[in-house]
Amino acid sequence: MLKGFLTVSGWTMISRVLGLVRDQLLAALLGTGAAQDAYQIAFRLPNMFRRLFGEGALNAAFVPLFSALLEREGKDTARQFASETMSVLLSWLLLLTVLGEIFMPGVLRLIAPGFTHGDVRDTLAISLSRITFPYLLMICGAALVSGVLNGMHHFGVAAAAYVSFNVIGIAAILILPPLAGDVAHAAAWGVTASGVVQFGILLYAAGRAGMRLRLVTPCLTPRIRTLLARMGVGLVGSGITQINFLVDTIIATLLPAGSVSLMYFADRVNQLPLGVLGAAAGTTLLPVLTRHLAADDLDGAHHIQNRAISYALILTLPAAAGLLVIAAPVMMALFGHGHFSAHDAVLSAQSLRAYALGLPAFVLVKVLSPGFFARGDTRTPVLVGMGTLVLNFILNISFMHWLAHIGPPLASSLAAMVNAGVLAFLLLRRGALVPDPTLIRQLAGMTGCAVMMAMGLLMLGHTPLGDAMQAGAVMRIVDVGAMVTLGVGIYLLALQVLGIADMRQAMAAISRRLRRNRTA
Repeated sequence: MLKGFLTVSGWTMISRVLGLVRDQLLAALLGTGAAQDAYQIAFRLPNMFRRLFGEGALNAAFVPLFSALLEREGKDTARQFASETMSVLLSWLLLLTVLGEIFMPGVLRLIAPGFTHGDVRDTLAISLSRITFPYLLMICGAALVSGVLNGMHHFGVAAAAYVSFNVIGIAAILILPPLAGDVAHAAAWGVTASGVVQFGILLYAAGRAGMRLRLVTPCLTPRIRTLLARMGVGLVGSGITQINFLVDTIIATLLPAGSVSLMYFADRVNQLPLGVLGAAAGTTLLPVLTRHLAADDLDGAHHIQNRAISYALILTLPAAAGLLVIAAPVMMALFGHGHFSAHDAVLSAQSLRAYALGLPAFVLVKVLSPGFFARGDTRTPVLVGMGTLVLNFILNISFMHWLAHIGPPLASSLAAMVNAGVLAFLLLRRGALVPDPTLIRQLAGMTGCAVMMAMGLLMLGHTPLGDAMQAGAVMRIVDVGAMVTLGVGIYLLALQVLGIADMRQAMAAISRRLRRNRTA
């Protein structure tokens, strides 16, 4: 599992870094005005469906069924099930895409009620959404094929394919504006084109892995009915974070213009550790945990769950602490150029701190949810998810007038904390989560090390490095890079001193792996 975790997190890191470059271009060329708000809404719509249906409910229900079939009945049966699933999924999504294109103005009324009918943001959002909506069809198909590859423990190709989204997005922003009319439309066409490329890459990879999928007549076989039943109840539970973000978006459209964009850029920075660590842990844990349970290896399942929590939080805790302390310099260094002003960076940093507060909880939800899904229980996360959805909505309404763009991120963070806490409590009560002494000692130590790192960064704020907001573009990057490097050094040294992790042993293992790769 650790090998798969590192593979997925490595490719996800590359994708997130390229995504950061894409977002820097959007920030510099569009700023935080009406065009940026409209584009973010247009992208949020299909991306939400992708995470809910493609990577959320479908993945949570499909991977355990596929992995169990592969383990018990062999590759041919698993391939047939995957082909049937793909055919049903694409047929339904094609219908949804056509309906979305026809009724897009009404859809925008639901997710962006703050966009005044007929104004620039509203008109542009409708136009851009009609361009990006077919991405839903392609990327959900790609998510299914990724589930097939993950179920076969081919994590690398599935994770690498998503790099193409940002590569194509960057190319579209740089090349297409003269043809598309403006940067916003060029970026929208890049989104849809990337979905086609990702789906094609993953289908090819699945074929090379001996799992060539083909379209068959859509039919509700007994296995497909089981899948749909699990998807239906797992929709909210597996996608609770995305639904909360949608609520945040709806509230943000009711706030002053630019709030959607301020929150988006803050979320993109927050998504770097969340996507790299949370997604990697959840992706690799589910099929491994399912196989242990299928083999009645309960001790192995408990061990795997504990190690997944450790792997995810050993980097999430310092990431959250660091973002809380140096959010403003980070936002200024990454986006403070072009039409994105220093004032925009300060406001967006306020949203980032609110997101970072809940970062460990967001990751824990992704790590704890497979504990239910691997046991075929998608009902419990739904019930927990419904409760946290209501809580998130209440908090959003409570915060929106006096916290503005800080309110939705803070509401999501608090809701995620409750979500993670309830999931952990239920797993503990059922005996599905059995923390061992090693996990408890590691969590206490990692938390202490993250606090020490944060205190060190606060002290750096009173040195010349603390002037990153006032420096030139190059020096801002140098200053933030130095702060991050020093923060990482403090954290790693604290881990070594407290005996939480042996850095020398880790570096030796990495060196051995690199030597083996060169030899191969």
